[in-house]
Amino acid sequence: MNILVGISQVPDTATKIAIGADGTSIDTKGVKFIVNPYDEFALEEGLRLREKHGGTVTAVSVGGESAKEVLRTALAMQVDKAILVKSEVNGDSFAVAKQLADVAKEIAADIVLFGRQSVDYDSFQVPPMVAELLDIPSITMISKLDIVGTSVTAERDIEGGKETISASLPCVVSAQKGLNEPRYPKLPDIMKAKSKPIEERPASTIAARTQVIGLDLPLAKGKGTILGDTDADITELLKLLHEEAKVI
Repeated sequence: MNILVGISQVPDTATKIAIGADGTSIDTKGVKFIVNPYDEFALEEGLRLREKHGGTVTAVSVGGESAKEVLRTALAMQVDKAILVKSEVNGDSFAVAKQLADVAKEIAADIVLFGRQSVDYDSFQVPPMVAELLDIPSITMISKLDIVGTSVTAERDIEGGKETISASLPCVVSAQKGLNEPRYPKLPDIMKAKSKPIEERPASTIAARTQVIGLDLPLAKGKGTILGDTDADITELLKLLHEEAKVI
């Protein structure tokens, strides 16, 4: 089985984010970057599919020189090959999807795995875009996956229950938390990964279809007021809703 896993480099969720001077990007100074957490489930699932069905696992990322770090993490987890589609331009979801789809087509991937979303832009767009560009089925946010021959059965959580979807290979799936428990790379594997080759290729020039016009930090949370259920409390609540919240 030819397995392709798309991974992205994102700021550590514990990092304090500041808006850059241009107002449309983050200030990367002092920011620690990691493998997108949802992509770890995709990587683990790819490795488990290889263990069960044989074949090769290729990790691919679109980004600058620093994106090699997340690919080295994938190599430490024991993927067979790593590809960096090198682009210093922060492209939109379509541009990234097109680069990834081109790689998937080139290596004739049987299954393409992604995390359900990246935790920076939270767009949820890349996996289904890749499937559309390749004209193959897409199953998003899966929490269970079973492949028999070319038949794919996936399960995902929905409000109030679970949904089972079937498709056939080749296909694109995006992984949800709960699909598996990602393995931790062992120290010897981490050291070996530092010297393993990463194939580099230039990104194609693709016109952006969306544009970021501005970034803003969330507003600070206001101070809360706890009231009881006496007549005086109710009167005070109505006063606050009218004079401060201005909702009545």
